[in-house]
Amino acid sequence: MRSGILLVACLALLFIFSGCSKKQKLNVLVFSKTEGYRHESIEAGKDALLKMAQEKGFEVSFTEDAEQFIEKELKKYNTVVFLNTTGDVLNEAQQNSFERYIRSGGGYVGVHSATDTEYDWPWYGSLAGAYFLDHPSDPSNVQKGKFTVTQKDHWATKGMPDEFEREDEFYSFKDISPNINVVLTIDDKSYIGGSNPDYHPMSWYQEYDGGRTFYTAMGHTNETYSEPLFLNHLWAGIQYAMKADITKTDQFH
Repeated sequence: MRSGILLVACLALLFIFSGCSKKQKLNVLVFSKTEGYRHESIEAGKDALLKMAQEKGFEVSFTEDAEQFIEKELKKYNTVVFLNTTGDVLNEAQQNSFERYIRSGGGYVGVHSATDTEYDWPWYGSLAGAYFLDHPSDPSNVQKGKFTVTQKDHWATKGMPDEFEREDEFYSFKDISPNINVVLTIDDKSYIGGSNPDYHPMSWYQEYDGGRTFYTAMGHTNETYSEPLFLNHLWAGIQYAMKADITKTDQFH
């Protein structure tokens, strides 16, 4: 009798551990196709996201192949990161597949020129939260500007000072959605060439059409992808889009 009980107990434990071993890691697809200007920092971004995946324990895949945007492929991923994409990167069938992916609960993270993408696809503009308008060119496209945290003690801004300065290429925006939740703005008076003087959002998130989206305008320079402030922020946004427990967001050191 005792041996029978032990056998049942062992089988139960084996079942439990087997189920745990089959638990899949969260999975991210990083898409960086360009049909316009190509950012040199794409490679730095890929390196940073690979390191992040190794440190945080999620799976990551990289592609510039738009043929991956079909249901059987997209359903493998908890979120898709548009890393400095530009221009018209998806055809109509691929766009339809991505819409169905989001509507089924998928996630989207846009980095920098993700808003300089798909101008003829209004659904995408609403997903991203805005479209690129312009950026400074004189005296330089890369300048130092002052950011302000608009939502303090928030998962997206955890560890950030209330105000801070950093260098990057600062996008201005058009068609800004009224539905986005803005967590960072920039002061147009702190640099030369801003085109959103009254209200200039730089990072935001939202629930959209069944999924979750996060966007940050940071990410033009190679140096951005070694900044703990940016990496913390991006990691929080990825977790939000993946519907992970963002209250447990780890901080880089």
